Amino acid sequence: MKKYKVGIIGYGWAAGAHIAAINATSQAQVTAVYSTRKLDNVELSARHGCVIATYTDFDQFLEASGVDVVDICSMPSFHHQQAVAAAKAGKHIILEKPMGMTLEQSRDIVAEAEAAGVKGCVCFECRYSSQFLSTKAVLDQGLLGDLHYAEVDYYHGIGPWYGQFRWNIGKENGGSSLLTAGCHALDALLLCMGENEEVDTVTSISTKSSSDTFAPYEFDTTSVTLLHFKSGKIGKCASVVDCLQPYYFHTHLVGSEGSLLDHKFHSRKLHTDKNHWSTLSMKTLDSGDVSDHPYQTQFQAFFDALDQGQDMPLTSFKDALRTCEVLFAADQSAASGGKPVKLG
Repeated sequence: MKKYKVGIIGYGWAAGAHIAAINATSQAQVTAVYSTRKLDNVELSARHGCVIATYTDFDQFLEASGVDVVDICSMPSFHHQQAVAAAKAGKHIILEKPMGMTLEQSRDIVAEAEAAGVKGCVCFECRYSSQFLSTKAVLDQGLLGDLHYAEVDYYHGIGPWYGQFRWNIGKENGGSSLLTAGCHALDALLLCMGENEEVDTVTSISTKSSSDTFAPYEFDTTSVTLLHFKSGKIGKCASVVDCLQPYYFHTHLVGSEGSLLDHKFHSRKLHTDKNHWSTLSMKTLDSGDVSDHPYQTQFQAFFDALDQGQDMPLTSFKDALRTCEVLFAADQSAASGGKPVKLG
């Protein structure tokens, strides 16, 4: 019998992918869903192959559902309020990105979880993709030596054809190009540079496509962010959600012993041919569809960590907060016209 009962908050596009991934783990099953819309629990249970109770009252959902973990898939502007309430109710938390719509909200979620003694997982699931698990393995083996430059860029046109477009276009729930989607690339850049590399200053500039397709956006949909680390290393992250092209998660890492470009690499340590790229066996990130995201791998790691009483590896609340601090500094810089923002 599965150990963890999970309650879903918000039944939209992402929730369906989350439910399938949670039920596929070895320790957890979705047993409840809260939505402001009235749902048919019989139809919902049949659709997902498990018994699901439905709630339209949030307090009742937290108090009466008997869940151990809440998975927040609601609109981003509700994340802070719902995560804090869940922590105070003693529930472990899976939280879709963004953590909060401000740095203060994100910090508050972390503080409330720590005070309540509950664990958290933020859906920066690209860290658990084949691409970045393989990339991290290359880095951990020292095949590129000491990185001094990294660029990770997010190209994904989020137009009317995309499931979240209707709310993504507004500042209330979209926020910025980085906050709504490009955060995955920024987070991956920080992963590649390593958790011990502290960001010193952040500089960002932004613009917006003149295409009528992206005219409804209330914020700049393209930004370029430069990171200067305290060690002297540098990084660059472009976040482009107004492009008309296939999805592309560009990665280029440069180190003292070699380089990596997406799925290709050169390493002096392996004596690879510097005139031709060698290739890595990996599935590169090539889709923004939630059904293609590596949620199951991430959620399995979360429940494994709960079993051991440990923080979630790679995507804990503290890991995510580090990315949030850089992200909101970048948006602050862009809003000022590109003035550098110093962290800490």
